Amino acid sequence: MRTRTGCLQMAVYLVCLTAAGGVPIFTRSKGELKPLPFPVIGSLNAVHMFASNHGVTLQSTTTKGSKIVWKVFHNSITLIVATRDDHSDDCHLAQLLDNIFQAMVLMYGADDVTNIKNIERFKREIKVCFQLVDTLLEDATLPTFSNLTNAVDMIAAPENAVLQNFLDAFTEAAGSQYGCLLVHGKVAVATKKWWLFSPTELILLSLLVPAMTRCTSRDLPVFLPQLSPTVPHRLMTFDLLKNIEICVITGPTPSLAELELEVNRFWKPGYESLKAVSQLHPRNFPTSLYLDDNILGFVVVNTELHRCLCSVHLASGQDTRQTEKSMSRERRREILRSWYKKVIGTYMSSSVEGSDTGPAEFCHTPLETYVVTDTHKCYALESGQHQIFVLYHISIPTFAMRSVTQKTLSYLTKDKQVNI
Repeated sequence: MRTRTGCLQMAVYLVCLTAAGGVPIFTRSKGELKPLPFPVIGSLNAVHMFASNHGVTLQSTTTKGSKIVWKVFHNSITLIVATRDDHSDDCHLAQLLDNIFQAMVLMYGADDVTNIKNIERFKREIKVCFQLVDTLLEDATLPTFSNLTNAVDMIAAPENAVLQNFLDAFTEAAGSQYGCLLVHGKVAVATKKWWLFSPTELILLSLLVPAMTRCTSRDLPVFLPQLSPTVPHRLMTFDLLKNIEICVITGPTPSLAELELEVNRFWKPGYESLKAVSQLHPRNFPTSLYLDDNILGFVVVNTELHRCLCSVHLASGQDTRQTEKSMSRERRREILRSWYKKVIGTYMSSSVEGSDTGPAEFCHTPLETYVVTDTHKCYALESGQHQIFVLYHISIPTFAMRSVTQKTLSYLTKDKQVNI
């Protein structure tokens, strides 16, 4: 059921309560916002419980400029998010709540999250997930799109083929088949077994590492929400260069100290390759690939492999037109996020749960759509397992966007260095 209520001014607030009694467990908010007052929390929970007691599932409500979404998990936890109404489909906020619940499972385990025995103890110990939850709430400021697209962000560097060999050798020495190399929170290379993780696991692990305080190495227990929600595994990370970390998931052995001794031996020969990949950030794709000058940013998603490639830094050394068409990188990301949320769930579906409801109302299957504004133009196209969302400068002729978008998708998906 979806309803409309009076005006409630807010940015992004998250409330976590027990499903049975509505006892507040924690509240989080975006940025420096003050927590929601207790009477407001009580009202939000009361209206949901009232509907439930009358056989109605209250999913969301919109106010004048705001939206509130409720979701109950395993009859144990109720999550409520209140934010500005951007007129996008509810599937995006529902996915945010899904990711937040799975983040709690990742850090605390499914048994304790779905069967709360001591509420006060749970309140204290669930704080372990706050860094990751806050990262999910701050999605608009992130340089990645994984939490929005349900596909892990990639960095497509020419050196990835070489680094794959280093990674495979290192994970084998660690007695593991699960490892990946993160560059600024994006996956450069990963082992075959790592790619078998669910999209949620891939995304949360890639967000968790950069969300934590930087250190040379760490060893922490994680519960894989789909693969192993009740038995913890060890996530070991090693800082190779600034913003470059190797992640390995192992069993009881080896110890962190033992594996630390192997890091330099395995990765020192790859120093130049690591440095080259780091320098590709934030462009994220090879400089040898030339895209149309009118493109200010793009997001490409492989909906089957759950991989995502994005960039709002396309200018190369010989291309000065990008700087002439000044639009801040933050603004470009904001527009692309808004465009993706407008298209997915309304015109096109994706791997985001519930995104097929809106498109199912059409008598045909939309594969392309565009919008023209006073400051920019956007185009979205679906071809097979790939979707591309492109932000254009206002000067591009509207009739040209289709062919440029098609060529751009072809360049990015057929180039062997990109591998998306």
